Amino acid sequence: MPPLLDSQRVPHVGEGGRADYRQFLMQPTPRAYALARNGAWGWAAAIDNDAQATANRALENCAAYGGSDCRIYAQDLAVVWPGAATPAPVAPTAPLAGGAGWSLVPDDRFLWQGAGAARGAYLWAHGRAAGGADSRGSQPQPHARAFNNAGYDVLRLDRDPETDETEAGARRMRLALAALRARGYDRVIAAGQSRGAWDALSALDAPGRADAVIAIAPAAHGPTGSPAHAWALDDLSRIVAAARAPTTRVAVATFAGDEYAPDPPGRAAAFARLAPRTGALLLLDRPTGLQGHGAGGDARFTLRYAACLLEFAEGRRQGC
Repeated sequence: MPPLLDSQRVPHVGEGGRADYRQFLMQPTPRAYALARNGAWGWAAAIDNDAQATANRALENCAAYGGSDCRIYAQDLAVVWPGAATPAPVAPTAPLAGGAGWSLVPDDRFLWQGAGAARGAYLWAHGRAAGGADSRGSQPQPHARAFNNAGYDVLRLDRDPETDETEAGARRMRLALAALRARGYDRVIAAGQSRGAWDALSALDAPGRADAVIAIAPAAHGPTGSPAHAWALDDLSRIVAAARAPTTRVAVATFAGDEYAPDPPGRAAAFARLAPRTGALLLLDRPTGLQGHGAGGDARFTLRYAACLLEFAEGRRQGC
């Protein structure tokens, strides 16, 4: 286990501080965990997407908890505590595969091991932003930390918004999954949000591409009011009917109030039809307290379902 992930190595704090450290390890970067010799601690994550502001907030939180000599113990992927410092592993800087309009990119905001040592590969596909904004480089949702902390390498499928049409996205997902298999990853997870999730579901049309698919708020037809909503359910039904993945475990999460998801009951019924066409189905249909298209990035979703998704993807159900 990398020292960063070992909560028992955290000095001075009691079990409460170590439990909170484990919550810290599920946070997006930038992030920082601070502690004091008297047992106080505090952490912060993603403050203005600024590493120094985040570290300062962690120190402030530690001081507010009663620490008089607070110092940073861990920052991002590294332990920085004097005498116990452990640098973050270095991910490759170049894409592992790619072509016109797409690239398969190791995400350096996650711990990296490489195909020979990693438990598997977790491939994240971003959504297609409104107005053609460029989503390349966007950080995978925090539930991916559960996979990374369990030993999976995390990679992004980055797509050029100028050429990111639906069929092209699905084709690029298939190519990226094949590239990961060719790299030697024994276990491959295809995951995504919105259009990225739609692309991951599209890859179910042949066996063996992925060991599991995690589709968070899948969508490909624009927001409420888009003329494409008229055929959204039909297109989803075609993806379901095309599924031929008898060993792939599929988890789908949908949310109440999602403007990109017309006819929620009809969609739930369509997703349910994946069960006999795949290895197993976990349908998180409009869970209580989570609202909107981006609810998969909510800390409450991470807390409630990250461990569950890992357990399900690996063939266990007790985490769910």
